[in-house]
Amino acid sequence: MYTAQGTIEKSHLLKQHQPMVRRMALQMLAKLPASVELDDLIQAGMIGLLDASSRYQDNRGAQFETFASQRIRGAMIDELRANDWGSRGLRQSARKVEQAVQALEHRMGRAPSEGEIAKELDVTLEAYQGLLQEIQGCQLLYVEDFSVDGEGDNPFLDRHASEARGERGGDADDPLAQLMESGFRHQLVAAIGELPERDQLLLNLYYEEELNLREIGAILEVSQSRVCQLHSQAISRLRAKLQDML
Repeated sequence: MYTAQGTIEKSHLLKQHQPMVRRMALQMLAKLPASVELDDLIQAGMIGLLDASSRYQDNRGAQFETFASQRIRGAMIDELRANDWGSRGLRQSARKVEQAVQALEHRMGRAPSEGEIAKELDVTLEAYQGLLQEIQGCQLLYVEDFSVDGEGDNPFLDRHASEARGERGGDADDPLAQLMESGFRHQLVAAIGELPERDQLLLNLYYEEELNLREIGAILEVSQSRVCQLHSQAISRLRAKLQDML
């Protein structure tokens, strides 16, 4: 729907794409702790949609849905960051699992089993699996989470985007695009390729096919809670490998 000046009416865009905001919020919510509210994500997404409708120019060739989805997702992530959705304790627990996996892989030269990781953490297998359940959602693979020492103020995204920008001599303001151009995408693919076959399948079903936990559980022949545990462990292994590469 267009005005006489040929611009898309904001009200029409907002109404038309409200379902997309809700769908994206539901997809993101499935990967977050139970403390995160769906309405909060939708509200943030609507703000992103409004921003997209103000900035969109249809003469640049990009589809509005593609343009808006980036703004919506960015607004939701900003909301999560602002509210510190992962407690410090959970982040520390997630980091301990990652460090245990990394240490074992260095010593053993292969992906450690759950039992071996539990022993490295000095907990029972049951306690380790419970920990995996708790940190689900606290391990989303945000590249800016990779800092120099895991605690510092020099995040991975800013650091490597700056290096990529310097190599290209440009001053683009999209650090994620710069990061992908700098070779991180290839390192990510390589790291996934080194994971155990089941982990690769799970990540593909979850992030590429966008199946829910129940559907993945049916394919892997395990319960939904078990899928949650396996996902947390797969992400810990992936982060450990990326830390080594980067």
